[in-house]
Amino acid sequence: MPRPAQLISPILLVPVSFLALAETPPADPALTSSFTNPQLKWGPCPAFIPQGCEIAVLHGDPAKQNADIFFKVPANFSIPLHWHTSAERMVLVSGELQVTYDGQVPVTLKPGMYAYGPAKLPHKAFCKSGAPCVLFIAFEAPVDAVPAENPGVDSQD
Repeated sequence: MPRPAQLISPILLVPVSFLALAETPPADPALTSSFTNPQLKWGPCPAFIPQGCEIAVLHGDPAKQNADIFFKVPANFSIPLHWHTSAERMVLVSGELQVTYDGQVPVTLKPGMYAYGPAKLPHKAFCKSGAPCVLFIAFEAPVDAVPAENPGVDSQD
């Protein structure tokens, strides 16, 4: 039969283990940024998107899971039909962006609006006149954009 001290030892270790986990510093520091931040490093979009499109990585590694980016295009700019391996969680930061997902009614995003794009669902967009469109996008899987041919989405006019 176990002695009382043998029963108490494992019980006392459990709270100590939780305290050790609680004191572990976070892997990444907290971060804030604006698309106007001069320290952002803007780079080109995939080659199938016309010149003028730019991407800035905010957090994470775009080749790995859970990267956050700013996606920027000038006013009066068409983003061709494409899809992503990952779902997208988006918030429009600037401009007005008309987004058309295959089989769905076009929606115009305005600053502050949230949108969710399912993985592999073809879509296209048009940044209306007035101001550049800047979109915050959180990707679950590595960042990619694959050009698509899909008669289910009407062309932008």
